[in-house]
Amino acid sequence: METQPQRQPQQRRRRRPALSCRECRRRKIKCDQNNPCAQCSRHKTRCVYKAYTENPDDQPIAVTTQRHDSPPHTDSPRPSDSSAPRQLAQAGDFGNLNGSVSVPLQGSSSSTPRVATSATTAPPPDRNDLGVTVRDLLHRIQKLEESSANGSRTSDSSLQEVHVRQSPGPQEWQAVLNKSRDWGRSRWMGAANELTAIIACYSEIMGKRSKDGSFQGPEASALISQAGDLLRKCKNRARSIKTVRPSRGLPLPGFGFAPPSREMADIMANLYLTSFESTHRILHVPTFWLEYQRYWDNPDGAAPSLRLKVLLVIGIGSSLYDHGDRAATLRNIDLVQQWIYAAQTWLSGPLEKDRLDISGLQVYCLSILARQIFSIGGDTIWISIGSLVHSAMQLGLHRDHKQLPAISVLQAEVRRRLWYTILEFVVQASLDSWMPPRISFDEFDTETPSNINDNELNESTAELQPHPKDTFTATSVQLALIDSLPVRLRIVQLLNGLHSEPSYDRVLSLSSELINALQACSHQMKDGNGSTPFHRNLLDYLIRRFMIPLHYSFSNQVRTNPIFHYSLKLSLEAALAMVSPEPDPAFARLLATGGGLFREGIRCATLAMSLELLVHVENQRLNGTLHRTRQYRDFLKQAVRDLIALSEERIRLGETNVKNHMFLCMFLAQAEAVEAGEEVEVWVARAARDSLEFCDDLLKTREDTGSSQMASPDDAGLVAAGMEGFGPDFGWESFFLDGGLGYGQSWLGS
Repeated sequence: METQPQRQPQQRRRRRPALSCRECRRRKIKCDQNNPCAQCSRHKTRCVYKAYTENPDDQPIAVTTQRHDSPPHTDSPRPSDSSAPRQLAQAGDFGNLNGSVSVPLQGSSSSTPRVATSATTAPPPDRNDLGVTVRDLLHRIQKLEESSANGSRTSDSSLQEVHVRQSPGPQEWQAVLNKSRDWGRSRWMGAANELTAIIACYSEIMGKRSKDGSFQGPEASALISQAGDLLRKCKNRARSIKTVRPSRGLPLPGFGFAPPSREMADIMANLYLTSFESTHRILHVPTFWLEYQRYWDNPDGAAPSLRLKVLLVIGIGSSLYDHGDRAATLRNIDLVQQWIYAAQTWLSGPLEKDRLDISGLQVYCLSILARQIFSIGGDTIWISIGSLVHSAMQLGLHRDHKQLPAISVLQAEVRRRLWYTILEFVVQASLDSWMPPRISFDEFDTETPSNINDNELNESTAELQPHPKDTFTATSVQLALIDSLPVRLRIVQLLNGLHSEPSYDRVLSLSSELINALQACSHQMKDGNGSTPFHRNLLDYLIRRFMIPLHYSFSNQVRTNPIFHYSLKLSLEAALAMVSPEPDPAFARLLATGGGLFREGIRCATLAMSLELLVHVENQRLNGTLHRTRQYRDFLKQAVRDLIALSEERIRLGETNVKNHMFLCMFLAQAEAVEAGEEVEVWVARAARDSLEFCDDLLKTREDTGSSQMASPDDAGLVAAGMEGFGPDFGWESFFLDGGLGYGQSWLGS
């Protein structure tokens, strides 16, 4: 009984090993875990790391006793090397302990490098005791990591042995404020060794000398100079084209609000209701048709919310309409953009009752979807959706109707559909902006919508009779999307969480869940059960696009660590599926004109496919099979050529960003240079120059002909002030490691 109080302090167990040095922990300040750490160096104190083991009587292990002002030892690590005890778990052989242990470099893309670190104690413990202490430490760390790994594989697997954990340290999460945007971890993909020449070339084009000086040869320098001039010309032409966009102010009465003819408007409204409304349930179709007829009966007397709702539905549907030629398509885009600006202006006005209701939320959701499709402020969607979520919660959409005062069955279903549409916007925007989703499943209890057709639901409906899940209805596609919502929300939380640590086993677990969700969707959306190719393509795209960013941090390490080849394989399969959908003219038109999430998905697919091509070519060069087996390589090259053709078509149909086309040409040129055994730098620089020259001609044609004659008078001033539109869309800079890559030059925007 008397020994009980003495044992209690010894039972203290830490949930994880201490990473900070003992002095920083005592002073409760942040430790950078270097040897010695910055805080100890600044205060000239002894920097000691204490390793916690199962035995509380073990002596602390002083990883270093070197003071900042003491002479450096020849075996001491560099100041940037970490001495955290967690890294001892990855050390090699501990049988030969001669006062040093082998510790891997923190933040390295490979799991194999080691660096010798002096390990002394005061007073020095017995050699055998130190070995026991380290083994106990390893055992303790292994138990802690195994207990923290949810969904881990079998203990004897190679993944358990390597157990790659990537802490959000300086190498992985850096605040890259490019055009007032924090890209966070989106730059993981640019760390691939195969992209070194591409990034160096781009750096030279931007006017910043590359680190290795590889593009300083006479021919490469001349090509770089020409490419830089062409890129400036392309940007200036893009700005000139953008002068026809409507201003932020509300247009003059009647200006730009005239819809197309009633016959064409009916077709476009039907296109929207039979396509996008399947995944993004915003409207109750029979109720909308009544409102639609009321609008046409008296267009001038319609309420602003009704007018904007009808115009946005027509506008979104027009993105799938075959206008006959490119000029007509561009004129339609100009017209719809004015409707989007008008809707955004109305929504930004004073929060009166006609804004904060279900009809106002419907206009808000339609404007978000329209902005994604027509490339209006793609990189501010995450900000706008934050306001949308707050408005929806203010109206109680996050609570199921059972928790609210009595409302009709119709209103309850409309609210459920709207809420899950908003959640879909949240996860998609979080993925594109690399920002946290700002909502979790703990913050709402709204039930999923019922599997029922809209014509089976009206104001007089007193009781719902949902169809079985395998019966296709107007809500089936949204329900299939909702089934995958939990795993996709966990993915963006893992990718964008400030303190998340994406271990490889966790990434593989989420990948497996995402694959199961895709298989379930494929089973539900069978051909012939009522779904259309557009439904299946859009559903597959919205889910599958999460696979590539999930594996960013591992697929770019495949050559230095072959264990990650599965990540590259999954990324490539997702990319090929996204850019090669089921044949459907409407969806192909969407990929050729859509912005926002459609443009970002293509960009991610582009990088995944190009990386696989470069990795495959380099591997064949190294193993001597470059000129013997070329079938797979030719397949990848043709896929990149198809993406170049798609990028060209996007520029002809309204895109002003030429970098996607330029980078694709650079990727292909690098692969062909390796095949031919030629100088990669010259081939890459020439491809960049030729691409920019081609794109400049396309933009010049659009600039000379003029895509619109409907510009409002103050647009030119807004463009001159750098305020056109709602800001530039996402750019390729988000993938690059060098945060100073010419970002200060305003002409380098998207």
